[in-house]
Amino acid sequence: WKGAFFRLEPHLDRFFSGMDGLHMSVPYDKSQVREILHNCVALSGLRNAYVEFICTRGTSPDFSRDPRDAENRFIAFAIPFGSVATGEQMERGLHIAITDVLRIPPTSVDPTIKNYHWLDMVKGLYAAYEKGADTALLLDSNGNVAEGPGFNIFIFKDGVISTPEFGVLLGVTRQSIFNICEQIDIKCRAKAIPTEDLRAADEVFITSTAGGVMPVTKVDGIAIGSGAIGPLTKQITEVYWQMHNDDKCRDAISYQSNTA
Repeated sequence: WKGAFFRLEPHLDRFFSGMDGLHMSVPYDKSQVREILHNCVALSGLRNAYVEFICTRGTSPDFSRDPRDAENRFIAFAIPFGSVATGEQMERGLHIAITDVLRIPPTSVDPTIKNYHWLDMVKGLYAAYEKGADTALLLDSNGNVAEGPGFNIFIFKDGVISTPEFGVLLGVTRQSIFNICEQIDIKCRAKAIPTEDLRAADEVFITSTAGGVMPVTKVDGIAIGSGAIGPLTKQITEVYWQMHNDDKCRDAISYQSNTA
């Protein structure tokens, strides 16, 4: 953002931790991956970019089905910055639908390891679109609120912000909300959130690296709170983008040396 990575280190830490958890590896250490990502952005010339780096299982040279024989592959790219929510949705707030598609349980696929095992998410999206919603929210195997396609969810009620603790990705932007709440002296906790608590919330917002903090004003067609974007959501959004100017969170790109 504005020529610098925002909180790159936590993304790198999660990437390497995830590979360890999935028995995968790449021929680069953390500093080399950091350099590759810097080069992707520098060569693109983009000042505001969405940067992605992926390790895939790959295939084995002899068609072995043994995953230990697979040659893992590394992919990295930078594209113009994009958001989970469109500009119009950011203005009015997202309309989300709670679907009856359950998030894959942690005993099957560990959600704390970022992955693209998203068939449940895609199925949920189609169900949400059929209801006229912008995006989907999936429930966990206990029937509580989990997460949506590429985002964590937060609710504000009775002066406290809550976010699901079970069956969700521990997003880097999610962690930023905990940091912001500490800064502005608002209690923020991770806990089980029944659907009735979500619907009864004063404010709701979602978070993602792609878009940051995004307001939610309707759930299943019913207005949240006043039906307008809430003041705390606006405040947190403002502080979140201010964090992008903090030198402790920035990792500046050197464009000049990569323009050949």
